[in-house]
Amino acid sequence: MVERNRFGDAAPMREWGVPQPGELDRVVIVSPHLDDAVLGCANFMAAHSGVTVVTVFAGNPPAYPTDPMRKWDVQSGFAPGDDVMETRRHEDDAALAILAAIPVHLEFVEHTYNPGDRPVAPEVVVEALAPALAALSPTMVLSPFGLANPDHDVTHRACILARERLGDDVSWWCYEDSGYKHIPGMLAWRVASLFRRGIWPTPVCPPTSTHDTRKQAAIACYPTQLLALEDDWAIEAKLGAPAPEQFWRLAPPPPGWERIAED
Repeated sequence: MVERNRFGDAAPMREWGVPQPGELDRVVIVSPHLDDAVLGCANFMAAHSGVTVVTVFAGNPPAYPTDPMRKWDVQSGFAPGDDVMETRRHEDDAALAILAAIPVHLEFVEHTYNPGDRPVAPEVVVEALAPALAALSPTMVLSPFGLANPDHDVTHRACILARERLGDDVSWWCYEDSGYKHIPGMLAWRVASLFRRGIWPTPVCPPTSTHDTRKQAAIACYPTQLLALEDDWAIEAKLGAPAPEQFWRLAPPPPGWERIAED
């Protein structure tokens, strides 16, 4: 259906940048770690009760390193013998409850627990992620852009593979990875990479909460992670700034516009 303005003229730009009818009926957010969805999308979730958050790297390692412990776990205030991931899953459950969102935790292990910090391949992740998404019958999936951190990158690439499996009835958007989006060039690199592949990221403006109250309350449910995030990212200053959450639709270019990417 062609959008028209108040004079009856065709106005395709009216539909660009806004959600389509039914698109937000059943939203699933894919989170690399146990906090990323809340850091990047909490105000969105506050305006859309019932969102499901699928966290990819939520599993326990076979054994926690103790000599030395993983640096991030030390920064987060953990001690030898602590079940780090169990604590973090409880934090995530509490945060998502504040936002009336539903947690789903996959069992992949963060790359820094693996020998040589080796990340899981996206082709492996998609074998669990795609069925988990399909079972939820989403109308829209929100993927991270997957910036810098290997687990984020793997999650994004697995989402792109899942996008090919779930079919054209599902809309796909990206959200900006908190912290990592501030690394010079990272967000521009991912947008350009998708653009060259014929998947054009375009900013979209869904309804979100205009008050940070529930977002801040949800973020406060991650006390262990906030310690490390402050160390590495000065997260308090970034979250305290009035910066809106930004979402990008992933879709082919309008017909006839393909040459822009070629040029």
